[in-house]
This record gives sequence, C-alpha cells and structure tokens, in this order.
Amino acid sequence: MQKHKNKAITSLLASTLGSIGIHRFYLAGSRDKWGWLHAASLPLSLALSKHFFNLPLLATMSPFVLSFLASLLEALVLGLIADEKWDAKYNQKSGQHSDTGWLLAVSLVLTMGIGAMALIAVLARGFDLLYTGGAYG
Repeated sequence: MQKHKNKAITSLLASTLGSIGIHRFYLAGSRDKWGWLHAASLPLSLALSKHFFNLPLLATMSPFVLSFLASLLEALVLGLIADEKWDAKYNQKSGQHSDTGWLLAVSLVLTMGIGAMALIAVLARGFDLLYTGGAYG
C-alpha cells in the first residue's frame, strides 16, 4: 500500500521549502532529479557569491532565485490539478481519494501574491543593474 500524497501539503511545501526541493522529494522520493537540482541551487549560489564577491548579489544568487521562482510556479501548477488527475498520478495505490478544501485555496492565493511580488522585485532589480549599474541600491 502506497502512502497517500496530500495536494495541499505538496502545494505548501512547494511554496515554502520548494527552492530546496522538499516538495519533489515528498512526491517522488530521493530519486527525483529535479528535486536534487533544486537542492543544489543553494550551495551553488553560495559558492558563486563567495568566489565572485564583486558581482551583484542578484547575479551570484541567480540559481537560487530561479529555483525559488520555479518552485512557486510548481506550487500553483500542482495545486490547480484536479483531484481526480492528482489521485490518478500520485495516489494510484493508496486506497484514498483527495478532497481539497480551503487550506489549498488560501495557499494558492498567498503563493500567487508572493510569486508576483518576487517576480516584480527580480525584474526591477535586474533592470536597475542593467541600466544604472546598481546606482539605486
């Protein structure tokens, strides 16, 4: 019997700890290649910022920022899958059916807001660095 995978928990994990791949490991286990790519983004970003300390932080931390934005998108995509499709893909042998409620809806709304703010901040800082060389901060 397979353990039941909860869609709301997966979406919450993706939006909070997804940039280190926790949601991928929850769904597919330790063999998930995308989960390890997410997990590798933080050490890679820290190594880049240590070796290229004269570059802007947005440039050296870009693998982690990209992983963060991708995990927010994954949280939305995973949360918006219909319960029947979710059960067919992740809960085939669990013997239970998914019934998502308000926790998932609130999680998706907050994820959308945080994702929009993060994307706007990355774009604003990127254009600041591109056009002024970071003169505004």
